Amino acid sequence: MKKSTGMMLGTVSVAAVVLAACGGVAADSKEQVIIYSNADDEAIEVMETTLDDKGYQGKYLIQSFGTSELGGKMMAEGTDIEADVVTMASYFIESAQTSKSMFVDISSDLKPLDGGVTYALPILGNVGSIFINTEVLQQKGLSIPKSIKDLTDPAYKDLVSFPNIMDSSTGWLLVQAIIKEYGDEEGKKVLSDLTKNAGPHIESSGSGPIKKVKTGEVAAGFGLRIQAIDAKNEGLPIDYIDPTEGNFTLTESVAVVDKEGDEALAKEIAKVIATEARNGLLEQYPVALYEGEQVKDEHVPAYLKKWDTTLTVDLLEKHQAFFKEAQR
Repeated sequence: MKKSTGMMLGTVSVAAVVLAACGGVAADSKEQVIIYSNADDEAIEVMETTLDDKGYQGKYLIQSFGTSELGGKMMAEGTDIEADVVTMASYFIESAQTSKSMFVDISSDLKPLDGGVTYALPILGNVGSIFINTEVLQQKGLSIPKSIKDLTDPAYKDLVSFPNIMDSSTGWLLVQAIIKEYGDEEGKKVLSDLTKNAGPHIESSGSGPIKKVKTGEVAAGFGLRIQAIDAKNEGLPIDYIDPTEGNFTLTESVAVVDKEGDEALAKEIAKVIATEARNGLLEQYPVALYEGEQVKDEHVPAYLKKWDTTLTVDLLEKHQAFFKEAQR
C-alpha cells in the first residue's frame, strides 16, 4: 500500500514516450491494456511475471500511484480515467463504484471469504501488527509491548515509528485498532501520546517503520505483519507482536473500467491477476481471501479483527479527522 506522492502528474505521457523509445507497443494502442496500481513493488513484480509467463508480454502497461493519488483520480474521473484496469485498495474501488458506476462485471467461479462483489476480485490482504528490534529493547531496558497503548509509555520516547494515516493506508490499520478498542475520547489520548513518543518517526510510507526498526533507529514500530516475519526469517533481531487491540486488515482488489464494450482483453488480464498471480501474491501477503486457501500458522494473527461496517472513503476521511484532532 504505497504512500501518496503527489508527483505522478505526467506519468502517463512519460511512460508512453519511454515505451515507444524502447520499441514497445504504443500506449494508445487498443492492443495494450493500461493498468493503474497502488500496489507495492513486490506485488507489481508478481503481477508482471505472471502476465508475461501467460503470454501477455507487451499487451499491458502497469503504472504505479500512491493510494490517495489514485483514489483521487478514480473519484474525480470515473470512466474517463485512462486506465483499463485498476488494482487498488478495495474500499476505494467500492466507493468509486458507488459514486461513479465505473467498473464492469468480472464475476468468476472464485469464492471470496467476504462474499465479494461482481465488479472486483480481491488479490491480496494486509494485516497490521507491532514489531520490535529485540537488541534495541534490551539495550534500552524496555519491556516487550503487548499492545499499542504500551507504546505510549514515556520510556518509548523517540523510539516508536508508525505510518501517517494521511499518507498511507497502513496507518489506517493502526487508527482502526485504537478507535475500536478505546473509543473516541480515550482513543484520541492514546493516539496523542503515541504521536508524542514517535516524534520525528511518523512515516509517510507504510514500509517506513519497519526500515527504522531494522536499522535500530527505533525500538518498536507498527506496520504490516509480514514485513516483520520476513525480517525475522532473514535472521535479523526482529520480532512481531499481535497487539491486544487487534490485527485489522485491508484488502486490495482488481477491477475493469467500463470502456463501453471494449473490455475483453482487460477482463482477461484482470482475471489472470486474480487467479494465476494469486499464489505468488499469497506468498508475499499471506492472508487467506478465498475459500480453500491455507496459510502457515505463523501467518495467522492472534487477534484478527474487522471493522464492524464496510470500509469506505467517507469512513477513512472520518478517521483521518480523528487523527488530526488527536494531534492538537
